[in-house]
Amino acid sequence: MTLTAETGAPAVGIPHRRIRRGLPTAVWVVVLSAVLLVSIVFAVTFGPAEIRPTEVWGSILGHLGFSPTALGGEALSPLRDGIVWELRMPRVLTAAAVGAGLALSGTVMQAITRNPLADPYLLGLSSGASLGAVAVILLGLGVLLPVAAFGGAVAALVGTLLLAGAIGSLTPTRTVLAGLAVSSFFGALTSLIIFWSATGDTYREILSWLLGSLSGARWPAVAIGLGALLIVGIPLMLTGRTLDAFAFGDNAASALGVGVNSTRWTLLIATALLTGAMVSVSGSIGFVGLILPHAVRLVVGQRNRVVLPLSALAGAIFLLWIDTGARTLFDPRELPVGILTAVVGAPVFALLLLRGRRVS
Repeated sequence: MTLTAETGAPAVGIPHRRIRRGLPTAVWVVVLSAVLLVSIVFAVTFGPAEIRPTEVWGSILGHLGFSPTALGGEALSPLRDGIVWELRMPRVLTAAAVGAGLALSGTVMQAITRNPLADPYLLGLSSGASLGAVAVILLGLGVLLPVAAFGGAVAALVGTLLLAGAIGSLTPTRTVLAGLAVSSFFGALTSLIIFWSATGDTYREILSWLLGSLSGARWPAVAIGLGALLIVGIPLMLTGRTLDAFAFGDNAASALGVGVNSTRWTLLIATALLTGAMVSVSGSIGFVGLILPHAVRLVVGQRNRVVLPLSALAGAIFLLWIDTGARTLFDPRELPVGILTAVVGAPVFALLLLRGRRVS
């Protein structure tokens, strides 16, 4: 990993970088998928009520129509099955889906803008989604929260790109600066709305949502998160070769047959859709989309067709365990998950910067 001249941050893309060749991509996918599945089972066992992994496995088999005792599972009482299936499993699966979606969005945005600091939070998407979500919460229209979060994310993205374009050509530095301005503006609007309108329980609900929380995740949240990954995330994972072409610059990408403007807008809108869906079920969670792509590149190199699926899997594992820590470390109190991602993510990102500087 090298450093950009403009930002001093880790660079993104193929040119001037060492392309590491280690384990084949398929092996990495199998290994991380196995780690994710084992993590899901064990994360469900953490909590005030002690649940054994065999009970988790038995509950899964039972709800899939098999005998709970098949393949080593264990039958549960209705109460313990409710704890596993209705409370913990939806939260764990939502955390995994949100982590995968945010890490994937960060990877795409860093590649498409050729900016190592780009992520949904920095470019204003999370702030825009937060503004839309807070507005519908205060209006008592929670059923429209996913739509409002997506609309806010798209509005923030359009604002960022229009502002960056008005300054001059869309360079990485201008895009980040425009994103910071738009993010601050949307953040200020959100704070003004909360200050003016929120009271009592509504205030606490909004604050919890702005800090990031998966405490209310149930099966509808799982459906939104996994549905967004299937409909938007998987097609994004297949754009690795196109993103690799962007790493050489717009002219080179055009010479390689890529429709630069149409492709860039299509990918950015898809990223906004994915981010809006994830933020609508988890609140605003920073650092996942920023640090996971860099951590994966340190291990497997710069090729986006490799980095994309592995970032999604690594993001799922990361946020799953961060959320498990948020709900168990200070039991019976529960931390907003966004606080722990910042506590863990900020030092990790600083280490990545220092490592990149030494390598350069």
